[in-house]
Amino acid sequence: MKQPELGKKISEWRKAKGLTQEELVEKCNLNVRTIQRIEAGEVTPRSYTIKAILDALEVEHSSQLESEERFPVKVPTYLYLAFAAGLIYFFMAFYEIGMEYEWIEDGFVANKMAFTAVKLATFLTYVSFLGGLVALEKFFPNRILKIALWVMIGFNLVLYTLDLLSLHFDLLNIQDYYWIKLEVFGIGYAFLGASYFAYKGVKFGITQVIGALGLIAGILIFSGVGVLFGLLPLTFFEIGQLGLMIYLIQKIGRGSSPDSDFSAA
Repeated sequence: MKQPELGKKISEWRKAKGLTQEELVEKCNLNVRTIQRIEAGEVTPRSYTIKAILDALEVEHSSQLESEERFPVKVPTYLYLAFAAGLIYFFMAFYEIGMEYEWIEDGFVANKMAFTAVKLATFLTYVSFLGGLVALEKFFPNRILKIALWVMIGFNLVLYTLDLLSLHFDLLNIQDYYWIKLEVFGIGYAFLGASYFAYKGVKFGITQVIGALGLIAGILIFSGVGVLFGLLPLTFFEIGQLGLMIYLIQKIGRGSSPDSDFSAA
């Protein structure tokens, strides 16, 4: 049975038992938001999650669900590509930061075409990585994180465009908006970091640590004074996001249900 029919049937069975959504989640150890999204047909739960719900509702499992249990879900190829883009971005970002520092100090760029290529490559790989995290939200719901990721994509689009205009035209100079750029990125990273706190019940508090690193990095970058100090937690934040992405990708292909270990407030 597929969505949205599955969600409608679960809702009907729950109501027939005289249970509220809150009472159902207590029986099957899931998050209320997860049940709401399943019943609304917004997400397709894994078979493990479906069985937990059916057990709580005392509904017999169908042979279709049993067959799904034996075959792991195929991980979308674009998620692996997004992870690869994130790795490329991680190393290119250091090169870009060094070139940008020289640009600010000297007031000009000796090789504009090379710097433009670096800027474009950094932007495209980072946005591809963020897009992969957005796609993962389908499997591990976190609405706040999804919003933060789209905000960060928007910030990058605007600021990289300004950098390229400043690099090739005399319309503006990077010194004129550099502090604004730092504050915007600071807000973006702080929001992105804070959004990871919305995940609950994650093993070893992984998302909480990642969230704290992003929040600290964002605050330091926003302050302007602590930009250099902010690079250290920012580096570990990016490493943490890469590690979390590959962990979640592997989790999608296994038999266990993402919903059973990940829930958002």
